[in-house]
Amino acid sequence: MVSTDASHSDARAWFRVEHQPQLLRLILGGEWTVREAARLDTQLHHLDPGSAREAEIDGSALDRMDSAGAWLIVRTKRDLEDSGRRVRTMTLPDIYAPLMHTVEHEHTAPPVTIHHRHSFKHMLERIGKATVHALVQGTGILGYLGRVTLETAEAIYSPRGNLKLAALFHQIEETGINALPIVGLLAFLIGVVIAYQGADQLGKIASGAEIYTIDLLGVSILRELGGLITAIIIAGRSGSAFTAQIGTMRVNEEIDAMQTIGLNTVDVLVLPRILGLVIALPFLTFYADIMGMLGGMAMVYADLGITIPEFMRRLHEAISMNTFLVGLIKAPVFAFVIGLVGCYEGLQVERNAASVGKLTTRSVVEAIFLIIVIDAGFSILFSILKI
Repeated sequence: MVSTDASHSDARAWFRVEHQPQLLRLILGGEWTVREAARLDTQLHHLDPGSAREAEIDGSALDRMDSAGAWLIVRTKRDLEDSGRRVRTMTLPDIYAPLMHTVEHEHTAPPVTIHHRHSFKHMLERIGKATVHALVQGTGILGYLGRVTLETAEAIYSPRGNLKLAALFHQIEETGINALPIVGLLAFLIGVVIAYQGADQLGKIASGAEIYTIDLLGVSILRELGGLITAIIIAGRSGSAFTAQIGTMRVNEEIDAMQTIGLNTVDVLVLPRILGLVIALPFLTFYADIMGMLGGMAMVYADLGITIPEFMRRLHEAISMNTFLVGLIKAPVFAFVIGLVGCYEGLQVERNAASVGKLTTRSVVEAIFLIIVIDAGFSILFSILKI
């Protein structure tokens, strides 16, 4: 038997190597902690297993060990196995068994798989996954729509009064009143842009055709753009806020606490947000219509010299009450979709910060997509009904 001692008289951690016929015994002792890790690491890298086919690791003499020491032992064992030696036993004090299990088994990285992302097969795989995800997402939102509809009817008609009016008015303030500056500014600028571009193009068609800029303003803003642009702004502003607020509550386990004490999360978190937005968005749409028309009025006065009384007379001739109502009637539907998607995605957040950002982005994209699809559906319906 040949013995190699890698200990030092002043060292707290040591190991000894014993070479037997076809067997290598690694005897460990002292304090295998992070303080000694650098020295032990250098010495273990120079460990010579010789011609041994099997190995034993005996840590019975260990006085103390932390995760750094455990990792050195696990790495040494794997190095021996990778070199073709079978480690038949590894003896350690029972107190360190949980630590060794954690280091050896739970922190093992999975094998790396290289995906060829530009192959036709991979493209089909991505399309299939995206399709399945879209179907699952649509099914989940439809199911949640049913639950929210029942909870809304119960909250409104139930004598128990589950709907919290204070929370409802707070959401009306947050989603409606506080959004007036940004909605008004953007609507005004959109009116300016439509009036300028419309007058420029109509002037190229025929002399005097610029007067129809007022018709273009009235129909485009009151019937379509006023409600659509307002809904898109609110989807990015309030819809994302709903997801972020509810998602953060889920990360902090506040929703779990609410469910534990018997609170209905739909009554407390979802209904005030959705109903508050359903009430606020029609008023915001009306406000956006007014601001858009004011922007167009200012532009045609500055560019074409059309006075305010003349503008109002032409606008009265160009539009009817139906034009205004068609744009306004879509607002509650848009609001319900924005609130539903925002709250649903917030409740899907996992318990990490990255999920909050990911699902907040997803909720905005889904809400804007559904708004445009629903607006197209309304346009087809109104065309069929000749409204």
